[in-house]
Amino acid sequence: MNRQSYILFIVLISLILSYNTQAQEKRKIEIQYSGRLNIDEQNYPGARIFTRDDSQQVHITHNSINMWADKAIYYSEENFIEAYGKVKMIQGDTINMTSKYIEYSGVTELAFASGDVVLKDPNSTISTDTLYFDRIKQEAFYRTGGTVVKDTSGTITSKIGRYLMQIKKYRFEQDVVLVNQDATIKSNFFDFYSDTGHAYLYGPSTIVTKASKTYCEKGYYDTKAKVGYALKNSKINYDNRIIEGDSLYFDNNRSFASATNHIKITDTINQMVVTGHYAEVFKEKDSLFITKHALAATKQENDSIYLHADKIMVTGKPDNRILKAFHNAKLYKSDLSGKADSIVSNQKTGLTELINLSRFSSGDKFSTKRRPIMWNLENQMTGDTIHLFSNSKSEKLDSLYVFENAFIISKDTLSADGYNQINGITLTGLFNDNNELRQVDINKNAQSIFYTRNEEQELIGIDKAKSGRITIMFADGDIESYSRFNQIDGSLYPESKYPAKDKRLKGFDWREEERPKSIEDLFKDDPPLNLPVIKGLKDYEPEKEFFDEAMMERIDKANQEAPVNNEEDPKASRNLPKNVKNPKQLPVPAAASQK
Repeated sequence: MNRQSYILFIVLISLILSYNTQAQEKRKIEIQYSGRLNIDEQNYPGARIFTRDDSQQVHITHNSINMWADKAIYYSEENFIEAYGKVKMIQGDTINMTSKYIEYSGVTELAFASGDVVLKDPNSTISTDTLYFDRIKQEAFYRTGGTVVKDTSGTITSKIGRYLMQIKKYRFEQDVVLVNQDATIKSNFFDFYSDTGHAYLYGPSTIVTKASKTYCEKGYYDTKAKVGYALKNSKINYDNRIIEGDSLYFDNNRSFASATNHIKITDTINQMVVTGHYAEVFKEKDSLFITKHALAATKQENDSIYLHADKIMVTGKPDNRILKAFHNAKLYKSDLSGKADSIVSNQKTGLTELINLSRFSSGDKFSTKRRPIMWNLENQMTGDTIHLFSNSKSEKLDSLYVFENAFIISKDTLSADGYNQINGITLTGLFNDNNELRQVDINKNAQSIFYTRNEEQELIGIDKAKSGRITIMFADGDIESYSRFNQIDGSLYPESKYPAKDKRLKGFDWREEERPKSIEDLFKDDPPLNLPVIKGLKDYEPEKEFFDEAMMERIDKANQEAPVNNEEDPKASRNLPKNVKNPKQLPVPAAASQK
C-alpha cells in the first residue's frame, strides 16, 4: 500500500468512527433545560436529578421527541429517564402524550406512562391509566382499561387496546363498547380504523340504534355512513320484526335491511314467520319483500296456514298487515289448501283473495288451468276469483265467495269414474266450527250432476239438472242433501243408461294432482334453488404480540448494557408484564414506588 492510499484509508476509518460516535451521541437522551440539578447516590445511584424552576419545566429530547416534566431522573449510562409531574411527550406533529409519570429508554425507544395517560394524534385520543408506547413500531398498547375518542365515530372503551399508528388501526379486546349519537356497539374483539371509521366485529357483538338491535358473531359497520353487514348467527330486531339470515346488510339511515340465504323473519305481534333466501325490509315503511322459496306461516289457533309463492310482500302497520303473494301462489292448512296466480290476505279484515291472472280471459285456452282453486276436505272449488273470509278475532274460517265461473267438484268415492259436480256464475260457502264446508249456494245458471245413493250407499242413479240456484248441505265432506230453486229441467238416470259424454259438465277440470297435501308439496313445482356463495369477512386473525421478539431483543440489549445492580431489576424491563407472550392475562403491572 503506497503512502497516499494509506492516508486515504486512515481518513475513511476516522470518518466512519466519527459518524458512529455522532450517531451514538444522537441516540443519547439529552436534557435541554433544567432549573436545578441534584445528585442523590443513596437513593438514585448513577443518576442526575433535574427539577423545574418557576419559569418552565425540565425539557428532555431524544431523536425526534420532546418531553417536559416537573422532575426527571436521568441514568446516563443506561440511557434511561424517569419523568414525574405533568409530563408531556411530543413526537413531531403527530403524537402528543400527557401523564403523571413516564419512563423512557433511549436504547429500546419504549415509553411506559402511568397516571391519567392521554395520547393524542390527529385522528383520535386515548385515555387510560397505564400505556406502553413503542416508537420503533409506532404502536401504543394498554391492558388495564382505556377509552378512545374519535370525533363523529364516537367513544370506544375496552379492557385491552392497541393502536397501530402507521395504518391508523385500533384493535380492541374484552368488554369493547363504542358509543356515538347514532349507535352503541358492544363486542369482545373489535378492529377499528380511525381514518375511515370502519369497524370489524368478531365474537358475540351487538349494534343498537333507536330503531334496531343487530346481533352477529362476525360483522362490519361504517360508523360514518351508518351502514354495515352481519354474518354468522346474524339477527336484526326491528321492534316487532326479527330478521335472521346467513348474511344481513343494514342501512341505519333508512332503517333498511336486506338478507341473503336461509332467511327467517318473525312478526312477533301477528305470530307470522316468513322464510326464504333473499329479503328486503323497510322498517319505516312497514314493508317486507322476500323471494327464493318464499314461505309465510301464520299461526291460527292450534294450526298454522302456510303461503308460498315466487315473491311475497308484507306491508302495513302491525294491526293492519297485508300479505301479498305473487306468481304460482299456494296455500296450505291441515283442512284447507289453495292455488292461484296471486294471493292477497288482509290480517285485519280476515279476507284472503285468490286472484286470476288478468292477462287470461275466460275464453283463453289456458284460463281453466290458471283459475284459482281451493280444496276443503273432498271438495274442489274453482272460479275466476275466490274470496275466503275468516274471523280476525277467533281466526276461524267463516265463509267463501267465488266470482264468475264457479265450479265445485267432489269425487264419488264408490264409483271408478264418478264426480259430483255443480257450476254456476257465483258460489257462496259457509264453514262450521271445525273449518269444514257446511253449506254451499250456487247462484245463477246452476247446473249439477249428483251420484244419488240410498242409506246403504247403493247407487240409485245419476241426477242431472239445471236451475236458478242450488243449495247443498255437507257433512264430513260428503253431500248430505241438496235443494234446487227455479229448476228448469232435470232427470235421474240409472248409471247404465246415463250417456258417457254427459258425465262431465262444461268446464270440468279435476286437478287433484295439484293439491298441496303437506308443506313440502308447496315447493314441488319450484325450479332448483341455487344459493349464492357468501364470501363475507375473514376470520379473526390475532395480531403479532405487542411485546414481540424484535422488541424483546431491544430490551435484552438495553439490560446487557446497563450497570450490574443486584438490588433491582434492569430498568428497561422492570415494568414489563411477567409473561410478555400473553400480557393480557396478567395482573396490572405495579408502578415504581416513587410514582
